[in-house]
Amino acid sequence: MVNTVKDVREIVNKWIDIHLHEYSNKISQGLPEIDDRYNLWRVSLVVKNGASSSIGEVKVSMNGEIAEHTEVGLLVKRLKKFIDQKEIVREKIAGLFYPAPIPNKVILGDAAIVLDEFPPDTAQLIITSPPYFNAKPQYSEYIDYQEYLDFLRKVFVRCHTILSEGRFFIINVSPVLIRRTSRSNSSKRIPIPFDIHRIMDTTGFEFIDDIIWVKPEGAGWNTGRGRRFAADRQPLQYKPVPVTEYVLVYRKKTNKLIDWNIRKHHDKRLVEESKIKGQYDITNVWHIPPGHHKDHPAVFPNELIRRLIKYYSFIDDLVLDPFAGSGTIGRVSIEMERRFLLIENNPRFFKAMKKELISLSSNLIRNVRVDFDINEGFKGDSNGD
Repeated sequence: MVNTVKDVREIVNKWIDIHLHEYSNKISQGLPEIDDRYNLWRVSLVVKNGASSSIGEVKVSMNGEIAEHTEVGLLVKRLKKFIDQKEIVREKIAGLFYPAPIPNKVILGDAAIVLDEFPPDTAQLIITSPPYFNAKPQYSEYIDYQEYLDFLRKVFVRCHTILSEGRFFIINVSPVLIRRTSRSNSSKRIPIPFDIHRIMDTTGFEFIDDIIWVKPEGAGWNTGRGRRFAADRQPLQYKPVPVTEYVLVYRKKTNKLIDWNIRKHHDKRLVEESKIKGQYDITNVWHIPPGHHKDHPAVFPNELIRRLIKYYSFIDDLVLDPFAGSGTIGRVSIEMERRFLLIENNPRFFKAMKKELISLSSNLIRNVRVDFDINEGFKGDSNGD
C-alpha cells in the first residue's frame, strides 16, 4: 500500500524518468492528494520555475501502480508551448509583460480540445459559468457527478495553462437542486461550489474572494423549494428559497505580488485609462437582477460582467469564457474595449452569438473584428452561459 506523499512522489518520478526523460529537468510535481471517490492519488505535473503552470496529471493507485495519466504527447506539447512562449514573449524589453496577440474569436467546439491550440498568455481574465450538472432531466449529459467534475477539471487545467501569470479566473456557480423523481424519493441539493474549489486549488489557482450575487426576492420561488414549509410550517421541513449565487474569484498562483502586473504592463497609458473611476462596490454583496436572453435559458446579467471586467482587467486584455452560451462576455468586452475568446459547443448558441456580435460590431464607430471558427473535434451540447 502507498501511504505517504514521499512514496507517491518516488513512483511518479520513476514514471517521469521513463516516459519524459528528455524533459525531466523541466518538470516537477504538485502536492499529491488522495481522491477518496476512486481511492487513488492525484499528482499534478507542473513546469519548473513556471509559477506552478500545470501541464497534466498522473494518478497512482493505492498499490503503487500508475492508474492513469495525461497522454505523453500532450504533456510534451504543453511543456514546449510554455517554454517557447516564455522565451519569446514573457520577459522581453526590460522585463515588461506582453500578452499573446490573439484577436477576438468565437469558436464552436469542446473547450478541452480547443484550448490546447492556444499559447500561454492568451487570456488575462477568465469569467465563466460552468454547464449545469443535470439541472433538468432533458439536459443530462454526464453518467454521474464525478464524471461532471472530471470534465470541469480537464477544462480548468487548460485554462490555467493559457492564463497569464498572476491573473484572475472568476466562476459563477451555485448549488444545484435535483428534483425528486417520486413522492418516495427526496430532492437533493448538490454543493457544486465546494467541489469546484477543490479542483481549482489542485490545478494551480489561489482563492481570493467570494462575491455574493443577490437577486430580487422571489427570483428562486419557481424552483418549488420552500413551498411545502409555507403550507404546513412543520419543523424539519424548512428550506429557504435560494436567491444568491457565488461569484468565486481565483488567481493563478505565483510568487509575484498583484502590483507586478501593474508595474510590468507594456502600456502605461492603458493602465492609467483602466483605473476605476467614481463609485465602486465596497462589500462582496452585489444586488443585481438576473439576465434574460431570447436564445438562452440562463445568462449572465450584463451589469455583473461589467463590474468583473472593470475590477479584474485592463483595457485591451483578452477575456476568455470556455462555456460561452449566449456570449455575454463578448458583448460586454466590446463595450469595455477588451478582446475576447468565446468557446461554445452548442451549434444553436454559436449561431445566435455570431449573428449578435456581427450586428453589434457593425454598428460601432470604432472597427471591431471578430473571427468565427468551427473546431473539427466538436460534439455535444452545452447549457452554460
